[in-house]
Amino acid sequence: MTLRYEEFRDLHRRPGAPLVLPNAWDRASAAALVAAGFRAIGTTSLGVAAAAGLPDGTGAARAETVRLAHGLARTDALVSVDIEGGFSEKPEEVAALVAEMADAGVVGVNIEDGRPDGTLRDAGHQGEILHAVRETASGRLFVNARTDTYWLPGAGAAEETAERLTAYQQAGAEGVFVPGLRDVHAIAELTAALDAPLNVLHTPEGPSLRVLAEAGVQRISTGSLLFRAALGAAVAAAESVARGVLVPARVPSYAETQALSDAAAPAASGPDQ
Repeated sequence: MTLRYEEFRDLHRRPGAPLVLPNAWDRASAAALVAAGFRAIGTTSLGVAAAAGLPDGTGAARAETVRLAHGLARTDALVSVDIEGGFSEKPEEVAALVAEMADAGVVGVNIEDGRPDGTLRDAGHQGEILHAVRETASGRLFVNARTDTYWLPGAGAAEETAERLTAYQQAGAEGVFVPGLRDVHAIAELTAALDAPLNVLHTPEGPSLRVLAEAGVQRISTGSLLFRAALGAAVAAAESVARGVLVPARVPSYAETQALSDAAAPAASGPDQ
């Protein structure tokens, strides 16, 4: 086992103190989060895809995701990468990608069962993918298995969610993720039934961090929230300039931003893979 993997894994094992995992979309945003004191960061598939002018959740941003993963893995941060559904339906290809990321220094990946057409991947097939990933990355990389049961139209079936998470855990997932799940009672039932740490998505209108911690949640992700907030702040700043009024939020200086770029530079020389 690597020390960095163990450190990231152990951040999911602090009762009453869930890991807050902010999600970056490029090196500068990751460096800014690290400078703010976040030891571990994730990536957001929507942010990575949208920044490149590509659709999210379709596999179109594979190259951008891999490039960013290699770049961020060279920094001191503990990095978990959102690889959508693995960018392939073949377990061996997903496993090869994850092995590449582990070799680069990434300490975690997020693999979802949602498909581009809005349906869920067959649970048995998803289990095969997760099993193949664990066979190649066990002890090196934290696998977080996401189910989109609460994001499908008319979805939210607690029974199917529990069944899928149990199956994914048995297939080798170390953590499980249910975006869209906000009901505290349902969350508490899941955390009581599962051995794996439960990851939920923060929503401004959802339960507070304290309430989620009391319900047993051990990881809270921001998803695309930060990327969307950055877009909103950029537009607000432009509109303030056009109206001749003060920009509504503090803006990092040129020097501060340049320092982030320096911090995001790879520790090792050479282009991204």
